[in-house]
Amino acid sequence: MEDTQSVATLIDSTTSKIQQLQKAFAELESHRAITLNLKWKELEEHFHGLEKSLKRRFHELEDQEKEFDTKTRKAREMLQKREAAVIAKEQASLLRLQEKRDAAVFAITNALEKHRKVSSEEPADVSCDGDSGELSVEEKPPDSVVSESNSEDIKSSFDNGNFEVKSYPQLVKLCEEMDSVGLHKFISDNRKNLAALKDEIPWALKAAASPARLVLESLEGFYLSQVANVDGKKDSNLLGRRRTCIMLMECLSFLLSNLDMVSVSALISEDIKEQAKSIAEKWKPKLDALDMDASNGNSLEAHAFLQLLATFDIASGFNEEELSRLIPMVSRRRQTADLCRSLGLSEKMPGVIEVLVNNGRQIDAVNLAFAFELTEQFSPVPLLKSYLKEARKASSPVKPGNASPTAQTEVSERELTALKAVIKCIEDHNLEEQYPVDSLQKRLFLLEKAKADKKRATEVAKPQPKRPRANGSGCGPRVTNVAADKTFYPRVTDRYPQYVYDRPYVYPVPADNHAPSLLGSATYNFSPSHGNYFGNGYQYQAPYLH
Repeated sequence: MEDTQSVATLIDSTTSKIQQLQKAFAELESHRAITLNLKWKELEEHFHGLEKSLKRRFHELEDQEKEFDTKTRKAREMLQKREAAVIAKEQASLLRLQEKRDAAVFAITNALEKHRKVSSEEPADVSCDGDSGELSVEEKPPDSVVSESNSEDIKSSFDNGNFEVKSYPQLVKLCEEMDSVGLHKFISDNRKNLAALKDEIPWALKAAASPARLVLESLEGFYLSQVANVDGKKDSNLLGRRRTCIMLMECLSFLLSNLDMVSVSALISEDIKEQAKSIAEKWKPKLDALDMDASNGNSLEAHAFLQLLATFDIASGFNEEELSRLIPMVSRRRQTADLCRSLGLSEKMPGVIEVLVNNGRQIDAVNLAFAFELTEQFSPVPLLKSYLKEARKASSPVKPGNASPTAQTEVSERELTALKAVIKCIEDHNLEEQYPVDSLQKRLFLLEKAKADKKRATEVAKPQPKRPRANGSGCGPRVTNVAADKTFYPRVTDRYPQYVYDRPYVYPVPADNHAPSLLGSATYNFSPSHGNYFGNGYQYQAPYLH
């Protein structure tokens, strides 16, 4: 900066130097003996030109210096941010490594203590008496426990062999009686409190004479082969039964993971494993008919099959490649990562994620990439952008002007769903710095606003049903003695505009539940298929509620 100021001072003093030179030139001219061809004007113009050129060049150098300083400052700021991010990642990695190390040491210590107890004492039988305590989950993966608070409460009870089912003591009774049918019915009747049930089922299973056999018996009826024409995707009872079967197997896995090896071997005997393998071999051919796209990553059949192999430790009898091909069918279920680890499929996950990406399931691919620490190989942000781009491309009709209202509504819903999924994925995995959600939320707001406006317009345009006659004879032809020139009521065509009947999305229920068109006729005849009318003359139809 000092050099720049000195150069600027010298340039500013150029004018005074030129004036001094002019005086010297005039004095020289007065003493000259011969005539000089050089005129002062020419010299003055020459020096002024040099002055302007120097100033212009000097200003250019100043601008370049400022630009260089700006770039240097931005580069330093970027380096500082990257350095901070690297340090944060290193600290997080060290913290995770330390947690895993501590967990491993803790598990090894507990295993040694239990081994010493088993070697010095006889194996304790599974009992269900005593007071409440806490349960040990040292052998359970951290992300498979429902919540940390629950795991701390459950921890010591399995270590002590004492527990108490407080909320649902009927569970203990059903497990003691080995009543799988009653257990299914009880869970179905109390499905509203499923979270509390799931916390107490592992405790209740300890009361059973054979928890593993009870769970195997509960799997009967997972496939209702004896009932013809049953669609598992539409039968709510069958869906509920399948979810219950999966939950019972998960609860048994949770129970086994908190027992010592001797107790596990006693509960999961070779006979039990053979029965489980027999069930798995019966289920396996049924999975061949499953469509990965149709299941949309949420197949209960594939989940139950994989959970059966994991719970009863019989995966070694099946081909790993065939098992890995089932993972995309359950990729949306929260237990998928734990299942893959239990089945020993962690090494197959890059191929599974590749399949998901190629089939347009980038959200599931990102979730699994984070679960198995494969984000370096499968970068999350490009995958999410690709998913959103494909959704918008699929949501853009070829000819927007010719698209029907129903098609336009479906297009908006698809993009709306895709935006919500991407935003949730970004927030779940803390990707806001790499992929800001501001623009996505603005677009989401615009789509939801347009949806709400269209819904209000539909509500306004929806015609009101006719009031019944006072004598209760229904809505028959109206006969009136009112003079024709009196217009107490608008004409039919004014009350029911023509365009209402050209918009199919206004009425989500079948067309035969509505009155025929009122245009061109003054008679109001309704089909007998209409239901009862109440005193206010309006028919109650659930699909109209919003």
